[in-house]
Amino acid sequence: MGFYDLTVEKTNGEQQAMSDYQGKVVMIVNTATGCGFTPQYKDIESIYEQYHAQGFEIVDVPCNQFAGQTPGNDEEIHEFCQLHYNTQFPQMKKADVNGETAIELFKYLKSQKGFEGFGKGAKALAMSAMLKKIDKDYKNNPEIKWNFTKFIVDRQGNVVARFEPTADMKEVEKCVASLI
Repeated sequence: MGFYDLTVEKTNGEQQAMSDYQGKVVMIVNTATGCGFTPQYKDIESIYEQYHAQGFEIVDVPCNQFAGQTPGNDEEIHEFCQLHYNTQFPQMKKADVNGETAIELFKYLKSQKGFEGFGKGAKALAMSAMLKKIDKDYKNNPEIKWNFTKFIVDRQGNVVARFEPTADMKEVEKCVASLI
């Protein structure tokens, strides 16, 4: 099974086929409306506006698995994002990205790109300290660690990068630009 064989549920209950994105660069991101990383929506929207016409798409999957930071329903989440960040990219139905109830899309992404660390800096240290309390072995499993983990898929459907929420958004943009 490959990336183009997968689907994800839209907010209206229909399935969004990843095969619709063949030939495009895609960012898949699990998001939250009440997280310290929520302001990344601004940067994600900026990248979308800059590269969408050149074949860039975003699959935004709101997720409430991390400290309950996405409590609203799909409509409330969409309204929040449009009101606060003027998002234009589509959002999918709120879903789980870890555990037995994780959607297939995230199971696949994690199988292709595991966790490689949070990098350096204050946010990276804070995330590591927090996760050590939750899962002492967090470094050795591919699970999504927190909201705003981003996967980049190239025009051929290969998962080429995983960016943890602590990653500099300029690095994320640089990766996208290199694939456009």
